[in-house]
Amino acid sequence: MREVLIIEAVRSGVGKRNGSLRATHGGDLLGDVLAGLLARTDVDPASVDRVIGGCVHQLGMLASNVTRNAWLGAGLPIEVPSTTVTIQCGSAQESLTLAHALIASGQADTAIACGVEALSQIPMGSTVPTSPDYGQPRGGRYLEHFEATTQFEGAERIAEAWGIGRSDTDALAKRSQDLAATAWAEGRFDGQIVPVEVPVFDEVGRTVGRTTFARDEGLRETTLEALAGLRLNTPERSVAVHTAGSSSQISDGASATLLMSAERTESLGLAPRARLVETLLVGSDPELMLTGPIPATRRLLERTGLQLEDIDLFEVNEAFASVVLAWQRELDVDLDKVNPNGGAIALGHPLGATGTILLAKAVAELERTGGRFGLISMCCGGGLGTGTIIERL
Repeated sequence: MREVLIIEAVRSGVGKRNGSLRATHGGDLLGDVLAGLLARTDVDPASVDRVIGGCVHQLGMLASNVTRNAWLGAGLPIEVPSTTVTIQCGSAQESLTLAHALIASGQADTAIACGVEALSQIPMGSTVPTSPDYGQPRGGRYLEHFEATTQFEGAERIAEAWGIGRSDTDALAKRSQDLAATAWAEGRFDGQIVPVEVPVFDEVGRTVGRTTFARDEGLRETTLEALAGLRLNTPERSVAVHTAGSSSQISDGASATLLMSAERTESLGLAPRARLVETLLVGSDPELMLTGPIPATRRLLERTGLQLEDIDLFEVNEAFASVVLAWQRELDVDLDKVNPNGGAIALGHPLGATGTILLAKAVAELERTGGRFGLISMCCGGGLGTGTIIERL
């Protein structure tokens, strides 16, 4: 297996639902981020062997291989092939796993892992038709083995199983917002962001100009008192803890990471930022659905021989507060090492892009703090868990 290096990792700002990115074509957004990634490295775009992108809602502007369309729309070489994949929320991180495998196995020397989602325009659930003639994703023989539940229900079942209460989830939500606000105030995200041009609208929705978008929009002043007053996501349950304040925000965004073999990196005289130590995908309980980071973390440690105490930084996606809290309690991880610049509760979760957003955050934070190893993990609908360990160079 060949060594795989991270040359650069970038992202757009994350736009809140119906915010600054609400009218930006998803392919254009990803194309801008891809172009920005390459511009930072001076790598010849024609030398890229493969581009692999994650996207969950592959409909409309995000259909027909959005990764390929984004690459071509950015004016990049037609000879470079592109692929779009989905494993729901972890799609961009799965693109990283596939790109890693191509380079490690010798099938590629240079690859880009990326992702995009435009939930303001292609909303959640839009890829599931309402017509009964088309059937349901978790129908057929699936129902002979498992209950067809939802991520909202899974998050509540996790809270019950690990004894997580409303005060716990609200506290994690406030922590996310506070840490993200500090990170932006101190400029910790500045180097990650590729600025993109977006339209400006007047009060009646007419386009009146263009502006540069380069900041996450989901941050908001948060108090425990305000969080305690929010309506539950699942009020029909006798016991529930999650609200919009303790769940990931519906968002728009894109991200991209440039990977190379050590040999190609050396031949080009590039300075890599980190090394991909290991990356994987595991299955988990499809009814609890969102516990995947627990077995993913354990498998990563088994495969690398590292211990939890060797990891300086954890980026675990805040799909719901209970996901992070159950993972933290099960593995007994120091919460101070987890999502130190806030997570998806504060910054947002543009589903197909979040995996490589977390990677960009982790690389930058290890550089800022001088840490060595970072671990990134996400839960995915249907019962999957992504996992990656990187080493700062």
